[in-house]
Formats: sequence, C-alpha cells, structure tokens
Amino acid sequence: MTAFESHFPPMNTRTHEVCGPSAYAFAFALAGRVCRTGADTVLWVREAWNGTQLNPLGFAPYLDPQQLLIAQAPSHIDALASAEEALRSGRISLVVMELSQPIGLTEGRRLQLAAQQGRAMGLCILPEGMGSNAAQTRWHCAPVFDAKARADSTLQKWEIIKNKSGTLRAWNVKWDAQTCRINVVSEAAQR
Repeated sequence: MTAFESHFPPMNTRTHEVCGPSAYAFAFALAGRVCRTGADTVLWVREAWNGTQLNPLGFAPYLDPQQLLIAQAPSHIDALASAEEALRSGRISLVVMELSQPIGLTEGRRLQLAAQQGRAMGLCILPEGMGSNAAQTRWHCAPVFDAKARADSTLQKWEIIKNKSGTLRAWNVKWDAQTCRINVVSEAAQR
C-alpha cells in the first residue's frame, strides 16, 4: 500500500475540505471511488445563486450521472442544513457541499457529528483560505504543467494541507478513466 492509498479516499464518517483550481476533479474522483459498486449515491449541494452547471458529459468519466443528486439551496445556511440532514440520513454515501463562505466552528462540528451518525462522508469545496477548524483533512488541488501530456488526463498536484490524524503530504496524480482510478505519478516518470 502506497502512502497515497492510505490517504485517498479520505476517512469515512468525517467531513473533509478541498480548495484550489482542481477541487472539482478531486470531488468527482472521490465520488467515483465511493460509488464504484454502483449502489451508492452522492448528493451535491450548491448555493442557488451559483449559475454554473454541472455537466453530466464532463463528470461521466468519474461517476455514472444516475448516481449524482444535485440540490440547490437558497442560501449558505440552507446549504449547510441540507448537507447536515443528508449526512445524518444514512442513505447518502457522500455529500459534496459547494460553498462560497467560511464554515464556522459550530457548523463544522455539526457536520462532523452528522457524518458520524449517518456513517457517511462529507466534502466541502471552498475558496482558498476559508477552511474550518473542524475539518478532518483539507486538500489543495491544482493542475501541473506537463509538456508531454496526452489528451486523456491532466497531471495534478494533490496536497494535504491540514490533517488531524497524520502528516501533510503531496502527490502528483492522474485520473485513469478506463479503470476509474487515481494513479500516482512519480517525479521520474514525468520526465
């Protein structure tokens, strides 16, 4: 088992955070990993003012679009409340929260308790610098320039920048759409 496999997917029954330009790729890769058996469902909660759309053609290489439910909440507080209820329900494997404001410590702890109670995982997509102290881990994800890149995937750097139960690490990774896996790319392999 490589060090990456001991960190990804992140610990179940906890809420995690991701930021950076490749945060969506991280969220979809995690959703694909969690729903690999085809029996699980992911809930994606967004604030309704956000006019961008999640395109099923874009995330289909990661996850069967039939396994993704999208909820649009009227406000930040409503998005957190919806996510908390979904985490607590025990019916959803992963709840992705796309938020534009910081999460307070009280709200963060409520999400952690709901994830534990419902035996589910939460993932908050946040702008950089808006993380909560209650999050189990926080990841920063960004694309890496790869001069020899093939068209199938973009090389990315995924870095744990907060970890309550371990060390901080970084990996260069690529998504393999055929096997639906994240492959760790060594520095030597990039040359």
